[in-house]
Amino acid sequence: MTDLMQSALPLPLPLPLVRRGKVREVYRVDAERLLIVASDRISAFDVVMNEAVPHKGAVLTQISAFWFSRLGAAVPHHCLSADADGIIRACPALAGHRDAIARRAMLVVRTEPVAFECVVRGYLSGSAWKEYRERGTLAGERLPAGLRESERFDPPIFSPATKADVGHDENVTFARVASALGADLAAELRDRSLSLYREAQAYAAEHGIIIADTKFEFGLDGRGRLLLIDEVLTPDSSRFWPADLFAPGRAQSSFDKQPVRDYLDGLRQARRWNGDAPPPPLPDHVVRSTSERYREIYRRLAGRALET
Repeated sequence: MTDLMQSALPLPLPLPLVRRGKVREVYRVDAERLLIVASDRISAFDVVMNEAVPHKGAVLTQISAFWFSRLGAAVPHHCLSADADGIIRACPALAGHRDAIARRAMLVVRTEPVAFECVVRGYLSGSAWKEYRERGTLAGERLPAGLRESERFDPPIFSPATKADVGHDENVTFARVASALGADLAAELRDRSLSLYREAQAYAAEHGIIIADTKFEFGLDGRGRLLLIDEVLTPDSSRFWPADLFAPGRAQSSFDKQPVRDYLDGLRQARRWNGDAPPPPLPDHVVRSTSERYREIYRRLAGRALET
């Protein structure tokens, strides 16, 4: 079996596999804890590519761990440890699997996830720009006329979305979240999300980075506490723009899988790929430049190179 095929399989860990996503495997440690392992898989346009992006899983895990420890607004959160030795001390069954989990695994508190993604938009981009350009709205609610692509929102907008297992998430109103979850929980989700964004944005600005938008996820633990969960402020869940290149009125350069999306966009425009699985092969230079962008955003924000 090739390395590429191996990279598409769950790790052979001595723990029950709870679920497998596009990028992560989740394992059951016990009734109160889970192990989340981020792979180097990459998806674009809801299709998982065949090629792995070196170090991507480590960036996702370690940048999340950085924010969990850095942001006061992140507390309480679900992260118990993202250090391989600490994880093994807490779960001795993993003692023979250190290399497999090093830098890419996180031991977390088990929660019941809230059924909405908590998106905060500081700038008009992505699906919000698409809807605004077509209808002048966001989640069906009217925005001011005359906004440009990448325009800054002041203040930032809490823009929740549904979680879609298949296809795209759907932007929804705060009223819909309040109706589904209750006014108190909805307000707590909104307020914590905005506090997280503001704190992270202020830190990122000091390091020459604009956080255009991001999504947070929350879950309720066994005591009913609302915990920040999943990945936090990663290149997969956020748009990071270099501040020195920012200019409203156009799309921005970003520290994420932009090289992959640009390459696939070119194939779709040339009608060489219809956007469905199976995906086309990615050239080595696209994989390499994507890996470099992930590692660069980690270096800029954490102030050190990613250990490899």
